[in-house]
Order: sequence, then C-alpha cells, then structure tokens
Amino acid sequence: MDALSATLQVTGFYDKPSGSIQYVVADTATRRCAIIDPVLDFDEKSGATATKNADTLLDFIKDERLVVEWILDTHPHADHLSAAHYLRQKTGAPKAIGDRIVDVQKLWKVIYNWPDFPADGSQWDKLFADGDTFSVGNIPARVLFSPGHTLASITYVIGDAAFVHDTLFMPDSGSARADFPGGSAARLWRSIQDILALPDETRLFVGHDYRAGGREARWESTVAEQKAGNIHLVAAHTEADFVALREARDKTLPMPRLILHALQVNMNGGRLPEPEANGRRYLKFPLDGLR
Repeated sequence: MDALSATLQVTGFYDKPSGSIQYVVADTATRRCAIIDPVLDFDEKSGATATKNADTLLDFIKDERLVVEWILDTHPHADHLSAAHYLRQKTGAPKAIGDRIVDVQKLWKVIYNWPDFPADGSQWDKLFADGDTFSVGNIPARVLFSPGHTLASITYVIGDAAFVHDTLFMPDSGSARADFPGGSAARLWRSIQDILALPDETRLFVGHDYRAGGREARWESTVAEQKAGNIHLVAAHTEADFVALREARDKTLPMPRLILHALQVNMNGGRLPEPEANGRRYLKFPLDGLR
C-alpha cells in the first residue's frame, strides 16, 4: 500500500431492504470524501419516501468532520431509488455518473413514453468518460467503464480500492445479472476481466450483498480472492461458458420489485417527479413493459 492509499478510509452502510451498500470514501489526511451510490428510502406498498439512509451518511460525515467533494453514481440502479439529488441539495457537492448514462436514458424514455425527457445527462454535474481521472482529497481516482449489468455501469478506482457496483458480488455470490434492457452477459464477462486485471491486492467493494446462506452482510474482497473463489468464475473459465451460465441463471430470476419505480427516478439523477396540481408526486410505469 502506498502512502496515499494508507490515508484512504472506506466505510460501508448496508441497506437491508435492498441489499445495497452505500459508501463514504475519505482521505483522512485532508478530511475530504466522496459518497458512492446512496439510497433514498422508499416503501412501494405505501408510496412513502424518506431520507433515513442518506441522513445516516450525513451524520457520519459530520461526526468525522469530513467535507463532501463528490456524490458518485456507478450506474442507474434498478432495486432502489437514489438519494444523490437529496445529498446534492444538502451538501452542494457535484453529482457524477458515467457518460453512457445517455444510452440508458434514451432506452428508458421510450419504455416510459416520456418524449420530453432530456436524455443528455444534464441531470448530473459531471459525466465521466472511460479513463477519466479525478481525486478524493489527495487520493487519485480513475474511471473504468464496466458495462454488462447496464449500458452505463462504471467502476471507480480510488487509491487501492475499486467500487465495482453490480459487476461482481462477493465470491460466494458470483456476478450480477445481465438481462435488463441494454444488458449483456458477454460485455459483463469482459468488464469482469478488466477489473481482475487490477493488482491482486486491490480491494473490491461491491454494490450489493444478498447474504448467501444467511451469513452476515459483507462487501469487501480483493482481486486475488475473486480470482481464487468467485463461484461463477470458478465454474466458467471462458467467455462462452460464462455467458451460458449467466444467461441460464438470469432466466430463473424475477425482475427486481422496484425496477419500474426506480429507473424513472434514477435516470433523472435521483430527482423525484415534480408535484402535480394537487401537490402530490406520482410515479409512472408501463404495464407489460418488461415481459
């Protein structure tokens, strides 16, 4: 570990309803930090939204005397609403996502029949291209384009840590599904190979954990641990084998329960729909749109 990576502090916050992990990534030398993939609480049965998860992050940041430099999305999530817009309002820090978000927006604006939706990424302050660099405090960071789960998925490599979103899970859980609109198992395989080309000691932080076998939630492994023990990589040594395994498994999986609720918010940078004439906000989703 180099001197800069030694000052890198990664704190994960687990959201049990969605199995999501949110991160605060800090340079302890400068007290600067980034928030990655924050969750907006949502109860689909009542339609209630809340900011408990996001406020927990803000409380931690305050207690640690940190200053937020970035609010980072790895991709538009299908299983929870993003709290990025709320945190942008609270902190003033810029929101960022990969520049291929525009491909997801163009795809889903058709699914939602939302012709006036601006599919140009303008809902974020910064659109990162593959290979772009930035920093968290003094710690260098770069962007690794890693599609497959979605068209727009990126990995943030910050110091000796990589935030791999829904590309890899913990070794006992394998890899992410690739059957959403725009997904591709073959592209997912290639993205996984790019991640595994990082140094073996690189710490990998996943976007979800579904507690395989009922164990406690976990979210950190290394490149070496993934190479040695990821159940999908051990079972599939070639791209063709992986694609066959991944596509067969995806056929058995139901769509996430919040996908149609979440995408219209998340492709809009975490903004909830504007209130209508009666002061209430409404979500819209297509019937029979994902059969």
